[in-house]
Amino acid sequence: MPQITCLTPLGDITVSAEDDAIVALDWGRGRDQAPTPLLREAVAQLQDYFDGQRTGFDLPLAPFGSAFQQRVWAALRDIPPGETRSYGDLARLLGSSARAIGQANGSNPIPILIPCHRVVATGGRLGGYSGGDGPATKRMLLDLEQRARASDPAHPVTPGPQAELPLPQAAGTLPR
Repeated sequence: MPQITCLTPLGDITVSAEDDAIVALDWGRGRDQAPTPLLREAVAQLQDYFDGQRTGFDLPLAPFGSAFQQRVWAALRDIPPGETRSYGDLARLLGSSARAIGQANGSNPIPILIPCHRVVATGGRLGGYSGGDGPATKRMLLDLEQRARASDPAHPVTPGPQAELPLPQAAGTLPR
């Protein structure tokens, strides 16, 4: 499976592709580097994202998962950059439970590109995050998107509780 690693403010991130679509994004350096035009484009878009020049991605994605997981991941892609939704919001939207949404969210094989970091706990609490340094990584991604949106007058961030998430005290101290 072709993959490429890029250095980001979060450390090394490895993107993998299969059949002309992105199938995984993993934290750390991949063992088998085999860049393709698609993977090079993914790296370019990730670099623009981390530079604050892009808030979304235009890449073919093919995450492997159940039909329910696919529905959850599609709903994640509908959350606008710089905004959040609660597990309960997604549960109501998809006719499921918040716990099932959380499990599907945590199984997302393509974080960042499928923005699972935009899902928060009840009351706007940050909640957990399985990538990078956990909640600190989630906070960094949300802040990055909010800054990028704030600098783009065509796409302002909606003020209110969604934009005012609490900062974690230390990684691992927030409920997961």
